[in-house]
Parts: sequence; structure tokens; C-alpha cells
Amino acid sequence: MVDNQELLRRITARSDVLGGKPIIRDMRISVELVLSLMSQGASQEELLQDYPALEPEDIRACIAYAHTVIAGDTLASISVTGS
Repeated sequence: MVDNQELLRRITARSDVLGGKPIIRDMRISVELVLSLMSQGASQEELLQDYPALEPEDIRACIAYAHTVIAGDTLASISVTGS
């Protein structure tokens, strides 16, 4: 199994690509895009089909990145509205 630090090496940020947002392996595919599509219900298989340059480890890297970013956060620090 690949550890998070190894996965996170796939995430890069360059000021000249997508305004410095975290991207996958210097491609013009942002972590935000992958996470957004997954939150809308896209499966890993759909992402890999729609974005042939992606590898399964890239998707796992996006999840590892999200985990790393929120690891110290609490729900109280974000605004959540309910119905």
C-alpha cells in the first residue's frame, strides 16, 4: 500500500498553472476538480475514462491531500447550513 507522503508527491502547485491551485503531476487537472466531481457522484472509473492522463493513484492523492488539509479542522470552523 502506498503511504500518504508518497501520494502527496503527486500534488504540485505552480503559479503559472490554474493560478497556483493544487494540481496533479503538473497537469492542468486540479485537485479541486477531482474532489468536486467525486462529491457529485463520479466514480473513479468515470474519472479515469473522462481524464485518460489520470492514474488511480492520482485520485487517491487528491483524497490524501484533502485529508491533510482538514486534519486539524473542526466543523465549528466552517459554516454549515441545514435544511
